Amino acid sequence: MRKIAIYIFLLPVIVLSSCIGDEILEAGFKDTNRLTIYDFLEQNKDEYSSFIAILEKGGIYKTLSAKNPEAAGYTLFLPNNKAVDEFINGNSQFSSLNDLLSNQEYISALSRYHVLRKGIKTSEFPFGAFAETNLTNDYLTVSFIIEPDTAYYKINNQAAVIKPNIEVSNGFIHIVQSMLSPVVFTSYEWLKQTPGYSIFSDAADITGIRSIIDNNLKAPGNEFKLPVTVLVEPDRIYNKYGIKSAAELARIISPNDDNYQNETNPFYNYMAYHVLANRIFIDDFQGVSSNYNTYSEVPLLINGLGFDIAINKGKEVLDTIISGTDTTLIDYIGVLYDESNVITQSGAIHFIDNILKQQIPSRSQMDFQFREEPYINTVRNVIGTYPLDEVKQNLTRLDWTGAELFFIKESSESTASNDDYLLINGDFTVFYNIPKIVQGRYNVLLRAEAFSRRNALVEVFIDGKKIGSTIDFSSGGTSASPYREINIGTITFNRYAEHEIKIRSLTPGRFLWDYIRFTPI
Repeated sequence: MRKIAIYIFLLPVIVLSSCIGDEILEAGFKDTNRLTIYDFLEQNKDEYSSFIAILEKGGIYKTLSAKNPEAAGYTLFLPNNKAVDEFINGNSQFSSLNDLLSNQEYISALSRYHVLRKGIKTSEFPFGAFAETNLTNDYLTVSFIIEPDTAYYKINNQAAVIKPNIEVSNGFIHIVQSMLSPVVFTSYEWLKQTPGYSIFSDAADITGIRSIIDNNLKAPGNEFKLPVTVLVEPDRIYNKYGIKSAAELARIISPNDDNYQNETNPFYNYMAYHVLANRIFIDDFQGVSSNYNTYSEVPLLINGLGFDIAINKGKEVLDTIISGTDTTLIDYIGVLYDESNVITQSGAIHFIDNILKQQIPSRSQMDFQFREEPYINTVRNVIGTYPLDEVKQNLTRLDWTGAELFFIKESSESTASNDDYLLINGDFTVFYNIPKIVQGRYNVLLRAEAFSRRNALVEVFIDGKKIGSTIDFSSGGTSASPYREINIGTITFNRYAEHEIKIRSLTPGRFLWDYIRFTPI
């Protein structure tokens, strides 16, 4: 039986608090208000000398003696000498620590891979990816591993945290059982090289979906492409239904058409339905019910509001559980939590507990916050002001005339949703081509900053048609809550398609655009 959210999200808190603790540990010296990660390592050289050598050769050892200029501290995932030895022994590329240290390019990346750009204690760990990248600008993930007699955190599905929350003046240290190895594979490469997923990976070859999930975002020319999230049935799920190969699966899904790489082919669409636009982790699904755009001709409904993350809930009865006089119908596909949150250079992989077939989509609330724009997606977790004029030629969904457009990412004290927004100031017109929405009637809500007389009067058009009346964002907000959501009207979409949002100023001024929301009527 699938795990329910009480188990997934509450039990780890209870068990982990009792087994490994979220308490802050002393660093072993008196003045933790002054002494740093560097000082901790200096005072524990015997145990961590190998990794200290890696940090020194990588050029960041002294960095860990300073404050982080970008955020509150650093987080170091620290392996001891035994962990470094095991890493070397398990890596055919290196025969000794000196051999490892002689590869300057690799050691520079390896050292930085273990350091997050913010100090984070375990009580702030997500069930997914850290919001902050490490010093190589990669994301690290966290898993909660629960075993009969213990529970622990695991970083990148590679390294168990064995001693957490050592607090020093410039962040936190978490001792890990193993070295972290930089992720260099794509989602396709991970599936191809990992036993137990051959049916799905072979199907990716047959349909050509491989080209979508084999997209290395670190490769030259790919930096402005979106990552993807892949939902995968392990071989054992297919085997339950007597399916032993991708060829058998293809014949079942598309018995009358073997042109599997044609985008109208049922098997192509079956595989494309498993691929979601953007990198999405398990904790991102929690607390949200929405249609997620896929690479097929229809979206996928994922409901994270209940006890479990439910995929296509209510579309099909997949199992019946009888316990005494009670009968429970399982009418959704669940997530295999312990195996999921695999991070790759092309996005993320999650594993599901039943065969995911295309279903007629249902309407749901849809929020759009510019995350479909590849460039914005790359900087959305790094505090700063980003002039979009400089990358305009690489933008795919945003356009504008008049004043200069900026993307702003603020600290967690911001009252903007997800701490970010678009900013434009002057006479302007902004165009935003939003992803597909299931046809039907919707209320349209616009949220922007509304606590300054300098803010513009604006009007909104969808697909060229004006919606509602003139909107005044110069008032309505407060100092504590300056952003205001306004219901600007209703609209009916007659087909599943993308749509153009146009916002035009009627008076010169500022416009701090947080999001646009569509709620079904």
